[in-house]
Amino acid sequence: MPPPPQTAPEALPLQHPRSKTDLFVSFTWLALQGFGGVLAVVQRELVEKKRWMSREQFLEDWAVAQVMPGPNVVNLSMMIGGRYFGLPGALAALAGMLTAPMVLVLLLAALYGSVADSAVAQNALRGMGAVAAGLIAATGIKLIAALDKNAMGRGVCVFLAVLTFIAIGLLRWPLLWVLLGIGGSACLWAYRVLGNVDADRHKKAQG
Repeated sequence: MPPPPQTAPEALPLQHPRSKTDLFVSFTWLALQGFGGVLAVVQRELVEKKRWMSREQFLEDWAVAQVMPGPNVVNLSMMIGGRYFGLPGALAALAGMLTAPMVLVLLLAALYGSVADSAVAQNALRGMGAVAAGLIAATGIKLIAALDKNAMGRGVCVFLAVLTFIAIGLLRWPLLWVLLGIGGSACLWAYRVLGNVDADRHKKAQG
């Protein structure tokens, strides 16, 4: 007898954190997995496993977390915690993201100080850098499908992504100027597109 068909993760109903303790434990576990490839871990845990947000919501919230001061994933954790439990939820998520990793980083820093000049340690770090880059690239490819529901359309989103890659990866432009230039232009264009959509809906409602 063939096994029953499995439901795609994006077709399952969304869930939400059960409590502030659930937030703390979940983000602690997430932080402990985030060696080098935090984006990949965050997307898998929050979207595919816990179903706290859809891929589209993840992209929108991650974009906001990206432009805010501070680490992206820390900003995202506070946004999610604050959304469900207010300020106490934001603080619980923040504590989960920082407490255990801070202890581990201090221990690793003490250990690394004794082997920092070792060729083995340096080559190992270079290898981990390649793995982290692969994880981020794989996550980006996985999230491309979510752009179909973006108001600007997949074509414009891909064009902006390529333009951003060229500006930062090839031309080495400062991040601030890329955010103000390309990011600001994207925000203005999205605002215009959404305004046209609202105007069309208004006309249909009146008609």
